[in-house]
Amino acid sequence: MLTGTAQIGTMRKLSALLTSLSLVASRAFLQTSSINTKSSSSQSQQRRGPTLSSAAADRITLDKMVESLREGVYEKILVVAGAGISCSAGIPDFRTPGSGLYDNLHEYDLPYPEAIFDIDFYRKNPMPFVTLSKEIWPGVKYRPTITHCFLSLLGKRGILQRIYTQNIDGLEAIAGVNPELLVECHGNFRSSGCIDCGSSYNADDCKSSMVMQGEAPICTSCGGLVKPTIVFFGEVMPNRFSQLVHVDVASCDLVIVLGTSLLVDPVASIPNWVKSDVHRCLINRDVVGSFILNKPTDVFLEGDCDEIVRKLCQLVGWEDELDQIYSHTRATSESNKHV
Repeated sequence: MLTGTAQIGTMRKLSALLTSLSLVASRAFLQTSSINTKSSSSQSQQRRGPTLSSAAADRITLDKMVESLREGVYEKILVVAGAGISCSAGIPDFRTPGSGLYDNLHEYDLPYPEAIFDIDFYRKNPMPFVTLSKEIWPGVKYRPTITHCFLSLLGKRGILQRIYTQNIDGLEAIAGVNPELLVECHGNFRSSGCIDCGSSYNADDCKSSMVMQGEAPICTSCGGLVKPTIVFFGEVMPNRFSQLVHVDVASCDLVIVLGTSLLVDPVASIPNWVKSDVHRCLINRDVVGSFILNKPTDVFLEGDCDEIVRKLCQLVGWEDELDQIYSHTRATSESNKHV
């Protein structure tokens, strides 16, 4: 159900991986901050999204979630992250006219935009992907955001069950998230291999070839083309997904969904697979997925991801720790940039 090339073919990489999402926070949440927002009651009527002011005793609210975080009630937090958590890092989307990455690839005459992630097209013409890689290779140009550092904070506190990220920018790992706690559903740039014989290829050499020389690496074993282990159309998702997702959804006690439209399966279905009594928190521009059902177990925080997680950390008492991780991550990233 969760693997197979048939499902992978439906995973529209570009729209789900790096689509620009300007993210956001719910009224009850933002009443404690200086950010302006629309009436939560009108939003609820318009979008059927959850409200945070329900009088139901068994309904999870922001206050209850903050208290549970502060008191250590949540011990196995499952995170589903989308492109929205990387927007403030400056990573451009693909389709915005004038500024999208696709506009910079016209010279390569792509038959269709998604061809840049098509394995057969890469065999014929690897240069569009090489050009893209020079733009988005982790640690070269872009740095982790406050939200990435928040995920790292959860890991350092020992309450992170797993992060399932749809992004290929690698910023979770750069922010210090333990790779064991990370499932990069669409692959990463930290390893590479031949697309023909499957032989491993030194990731640093792959980076040097693509980023510094602007060329596709050649396999030393068979002469085929090499690429990072980004999942292309026609390739299977990383085994880690199917190996871990069943256990993770069965054992988690809080789900946090950030910056995603929840449109691309199987990742989009993860919040639906958890037990019915598990609390779920959505940080996003819009109410998406099954969060529109306004379940008593759901909290919707509408706002910018970085602003929301900072305010959340303020309420829980983690802001100093968040800032320390962010400062350290930025300093380390800047140092590595010149290596």
